Amino acid sequence: MLDIFLYGNIIQTMPRASTTSDAFNAVAEPRRRDILSFLVSRERAVNDIVATLNLPQPSVSKHLRVLLEVGLVGVRREGRQMFYCTNADAIRPLHEWTGTFERYWSRQLARVKERAEASEKPK
Repeated sequence: MLDIFLYGNIIQTMPRASTTSDAFNAVAEPRRRDILSFLVSRERAVNDIVATLNLPQPSVSKHLRVLLEVGLVGVRREGRQMFYCTNADAIRPLHEWTGTFERYWSRQLARVKERAEASEKPK
């Protein structure tokens, strides 16, 4: 893509990083996280996702395609409808990675609590 400015300067824009390269990039998009959360409880048809999340159908289809390409969801066809479900095995690495930070923040909060309780003790 090229942009030409008033005085004839040409600037070539850099392409955006792909959000479909891996699961971490795919879930960086908030609407994809919403879709994954909605699919956790059970398999859903595309029109259910559209209606419940109040998103345009083309947008939902695009996000589902990205999630499917990185393996975070599975799909099956029944007649004309497509049904999507989460792929727990593919989500596990995301869970394990975020668990590292959960343990870190738990330790940090425990330290804050200890300091607060220590400062409350009468001297």
